[in-house]
Amino acid sequence: MPSSVMPAPRSPDGPHRPAAVTAVDLRKSYGDKTVLDGVDLRIPAGSVFALLGPNGAGKTTVVKILSTLIRPDGGQAQVAGHDLATDPDGVRAAIGVTGQFSAVDGLITGEENMRLMADLNHLSRREGRRVTGELLARFDLVEAARKPAATYSGGMRRRLDIAMTLVGEPRIIFLDEPTTGLDPRSRHNMWQIIRGLVADGVTVLLTTQYLEEADQLADRIAVLHGGRIAAEGTAEELKRLIPGGYVRLRFADPSAYRSAASALSDAVRDDEALSLRIPNDGSQRDLRTVLDRLDAAGVEAGGLTVHTPDLDDVFFALTGGPTPPNRPEEAVR
Repeated sequence: MPSSVMPAPRSPDGPHRPAAVTAVDLRKSYGDKTVLDGVDLRIPAGSVFALLGPNGAGKTTVVKILSTLIRPDGGQAQVAGHDLATDPDGVRAAIGVTGQFSAVDGLITGEENMRLMADLNHLSRREGRRVTGELLARFDLVEAARKPAATYSGGMRRRLDIAMTLVGEPRIIFLDEPTTGLDPRSRHNMWQIIRGLVADGVTVLLTTQYLEEADQLADRIAVLHGGRIAAEGTAEELKRLIPGGYVRLRFADPSAYRSAASALSDAVRDDEALSLRIPNDGSQRDLRTVLDRLDAAGVEAGGLTVHTPDLDDVFFALTGGPTPPNRPEEAVR
């Protein structure tokens, strides 16, 4: 990690909620390849926690360990109060897992997939029908319910996959790159589903390589690089880690522009556009300092714009490489 980048301080509210998932010093290697090299996590209950990183960073390995699919080589973890090593059955009973590759059986209908999941969760036939009907309606799959799942679009299959996950009413859900391969509309629909789950009190661990997705959904974000957590915080905390933010002031009156330029000697001038660019981290205190200096000079700007580094810049600084591929430019910031 670059020496100029330090882990973000924890936000005042999120980390003080009860933890749904905790992990300390998780380690995993395959042969001589170290995938996880001491990963610590704390995921507050009722929140979205995004694990961000490029392909091969170890995101899926974290999910597999926390969902008891593989054993770590070292470290400890608790999920919903159940110890990963001593009570794996308790962990499995509390969670739902949806991977980037759908677990839907394409040879049977969506409704049959749901009823199969109800049987696996030991629901009675009557209860299984009720839950199946409610979830198919909730995920807008009623019309397609009796069609083979192989005929579903990618977005429909992903919705069915999550609906199947919810049959057992898990309070913690691991979503491993849930929007990979989806078109922009389906991706946005999936975001709405995830927001709805959290509104119902579900805790979501989301792994993604899409920067906009983490920015849109996550209460907290951890950047995984080189088998370790390079930094963690809210999206805004992470953005403030990276230098390069500034405030742009625009003026309609050339005399006001010249007076402001004299008062703000550290500003970069654009005489043609009558604008000034002042280094600024976007915090309230820094903004107030700029405005106070303008007030002292008796000058009023015609417009003010704050520019702060985005998650693209954070990702590049923390990982020392390019931003993840296939970035969905259409995503709304």
